[in-house]
Amino acid sequence: MILALAGGVGGSKLARGLAACLAPSDLTVVVNTGDDFRHLGLWVSPDLDTVVYALAGLANRETGWGLAGETWHFMEALGRLGGETWFRLGDRDLATHVERTRRLDAGATLSEVTAALCAAFGVAHRVVPMSDQPVATVVHTDEGPLPFQHYFVRRRCVPAVRAVEHAGAHSARPSPAFAAALDDPRLRAIVVAPSNPLLSIGPILAVGGVRDAIAGARVPVVAVSPIVGGEAVKGPAAKILRELGHAASAATIATLYAGVADGLVVDERDRALCRTVEAAGLRVCVADTLMTDAQREAGLAQVVLAFAAELAEARGGRASA
Repeated sequence: MILALAGGVGGSKLARGLAACLAPSDLTVVVNTGDDFRHLGLWVSPDLDTVVYALAGLANRETGWGLAGETWHFMEALGRLGGETWFRLGDRDLATHVERTRRLDAGATLSEVTAALCAAFGVAHRVVPMSDQPVATVVHTDEGPLPFQHYFVRRRCVPAVRAVEHAGAHSARPSPAFAAALDDPRLRAIVVAPSNPLLSIGPILAVGGVRDAIAGARVPVVAVSPIVGGEAVKGPAAKILRELGHAASAATIATLYAGVADGLVVDERDRALCRTVEAAGLRVCVADTLMTDAQREAGLAQVVLAFAAELAEARGGRASA
C-alpha cells in the first residue's frame, strides 16, 4: 500500500499517475486542507476537489483545477447583484460545495463527506483529508497577514511573503484514514507529491504528530521536487522561496524535506544538483518530472515507485513498493 501526500495541481497529477499504476486498495491519497475556507456561506475544499476531480476524470486539464466544460452563469448573476466574485465557483462545481456544506452542517466529518463525494464521482481510490479539524494556512506578507485564498486568488500572490503559518495545526490530529494508513502493516512507501512544500505539504506535516510519524516511518519516504530548472512548474513556490531567503532550486527542496524524506526525485534539468541533494542527506533519482499528459503522469509514478523499492532494498531488504 502506498500513502501519498498531495495538494494543488502537481499533487493531483501525481495522484492520477499513481492511481493508474495501483489498485484502489493499494493507494491512499492524503490531501491538504489548509486551503479550505468558508465562502458565500459554503465550505470550500479546493485541494480535495482538485484531487477528486482528477481521479474522476472530470478535471479541467487546461487550468489544472475545476471541472472540464464548466459554465459560469451563477458567478455572472452574482456579479450583477454586486456580490463577491473574486473566488470563482463554477455552476457544476457549486453543487459539490453545497452538498459538502449541507453534510458538514448536519454533523458529518470532513472525512465522511469526502468519502461520500468520492463515491458519487466514482472515485475508487481512497482520497482523505489530512485532518477533520480545521487548519488554516495564513500567509504573512508585507501587507500583513492574509488568509490563504485571499493571498493566492484575490491578491494573485503579489504581496511579498515573510512567513507562512498553519493556524490550528498543532492541536489538529490526522484524519482516521490518514492515521490508519501510517500504521497499516501493508504500507510500503510514503510519496510526497510535487506540491508546494510550504503551502500544500507544509500544512500536512504540521498536523499534530505527523512530521514525527513520517520521519520515523519504517518505510521509505520519496518526495518529488516541484522546482524544475529554478522555477516552479505551476504556482508561486519559486517566488515564495526567494522571498523567504532561499534559492528556488531542487536543492532547497531537499533541505526542506531533510529529516523527513529518504529520497528526492529531481528533473533531468537539475542533474547538476545531485551532489547538493545528497549532501542534505537524501538519495536522489533523476527523471523527467513534467507531467504534461496521462502517459507522463503514470510514467513518473512508476519511477517514484521503483525508486521507493530501491530505497527499501537499501534499508535491508524490506518489502518493496
